[in-house]
Amino acid sequence: MPKNSVDVHVGNRLKLRRTMVGMSQDRLGQMVGLTFQQIQKYEKGANRIGASRLYQFATLLSVPPAYFFEGLEGQPVTSRDGRQLAAAVPADSPTASFTREDVELLRAFHGLGQQALRRRIIDLVWAMNDGPNADLVAPPAEDDAA
Repeated sequence: MPKNSVDVHVGNRLKLRRTMVGMSQDRLGQMVGLTFQQIQKYEKGANRIGASRLYQFATLLSVPPAYFFEGLEGQPVTSRDGRQLAAAVPADSPTASFTREDVELLRAFHGLGQQALRRRIIDLVWAMNDGPNADLVAPPAEDDAA
């Protein structure tokens, strides 16, 4: 049976968050009474995560349960009878394509306690973003920069 795209996405989000908080598969498994191999299966989308288990992961990883579904907006899904169901909302979430480097940067940035320093780093990155694709991205409006 092929992997379900929603299960793969949820598994990727589990792996992303687990990595962001610096937790091993073995440690997460121990915390919920599973082997690291089962955590691997969840992260690869080979096994579906039940609602109660997903809620456990959300609690242990300090995210709302909806975190695991972020980025699915706008993605079509397949019904049990194999029909493709149209997406209800357009997809535009950049988090679905995060790399390990993105996660490392986010972890380091998240660790900064001083809001003023965080703001200066954001301004610096936007100032450095004058490469060939600079016209494709723009800094958020001041109202969004909270």
